[in-house]
Amino acid sequence: MVAVNYAAAVTIAGRDLPGTGAGPVHRALAAEVARLRDAGRGDPPRVLDVGGGSGAWAVPLAALGCAVTVVDASPNALAALVRRAREAGVEELVTPVQGDVDALAEVAAAGGAELVLGHGLLEVVDHAPVAVAALAAAAAPGGAVSVLVAGRYAAVLHRALAGRLAEARALLTDPDGRLGPDDALRRRLDAAGLRALLEQGGLRVELLRGDGVLEGWVPGSVHDAVPPAAGTLVELEELAVAAEPLREVATRLHALARNP
Repeated sequence: MVAVNYAAAVTIAGRDLPGTGAGPVHRALAAEVARLRDAGRGDPPRVLDVGGGSGAWAVPLAALGCAVTVVDASPNALAALVRRAREAGVEELVTPVQGDVDALAEVAAAGGAELVLGHGLLEVVDHAPVAVAALAAAAAPGGAVSVLVAGRYAAVLHRALAGRLAEARALLTDPDGRLGPDDALRRRLDAAGLRALLEQGGLRVELLRGDGVLEGWVPGSVHDAVPPAAGTLVELEELAVAAEPLREVATRLHALARNP
């Protein structure tokens, strides 16, 4: 069994995950890449970013020496990815592939990635269990799958506090946490639902935390403040991500699961 100290891994080789901030998702990925480096075959860690778009995650990971393949259905997004990678000087480590999760096996070798990302993916695909199975199949034995999804209860509370009570009720009562057939998202998840989805796909969940637990609830003036106010918010967010009741009102939920 692989054990990773996610909370302690704030940096990789003395550096923050560049270009992505320093939230809990970034630290979890930093810890996983550090583990892969320590495992040490000498080759770049192999990362597959499904639905990775213009490279918000892929380019920073490539900057740390990972070989990242980005699969996305949008040619425009992939063109932006290439430009972004070139500007960052990591073009040789980033491979753009046009495709989607429904046909992932056609463009990504089974078991070929040591770290698979599916961020912002499960809430937009037609069939989430099929997508999870595809992500799991792409991960090498012992490899990790990182998913980041929209949280149901944060969406409920945001609508309620804004006085949009009918929308809040719809999000709370709909089985998929949708506003209706015109909702851009096909589902919003809570922690239990996300865990069940990943476990049903054959993955072992090692980490399930909130991302944006408190940042969406504090006044804008606090976000714009200079330290110490801004620093205090970061510290408070660090404490909040470990509190399970607060996790449920996070804007996003992040899970890192392992392919046994």
